[in-house]
Amino acid sequence: MNAADKKKLRAEAHSLKPVIMIGQSGLTAAVLAEIELALDSHELIKVRIRAERDDRKLISEKICAETGAEPIQSIGQITVIYRLNPKK
Repeated sequence: MNAADKKKLRAEAHSLKPVIMIGQSGLTAAVLAEIELALDSHELIKVRIRAERDDRKLISEKICAETGAEPIQSIGQITVIYRLNPKK
């Protein structure tokens, strides 16, 4: 994905609310399943990760690796990820 595509997706994600929130339990199998469902239906989602800075980065990378999504933006506790749904 090139820089222009990411810029367009960042602008599109600006008005979105976080659909997934990761709390004390961290990244569990159930949370990953919900992320998969959200990506299938929305393609572009915001995830709120309530953890320390280093942990947030690791969790975000793990989400992208497990789901095959691309990280678009990460500001504070909010991470924006995108995965193209070929069925749409």
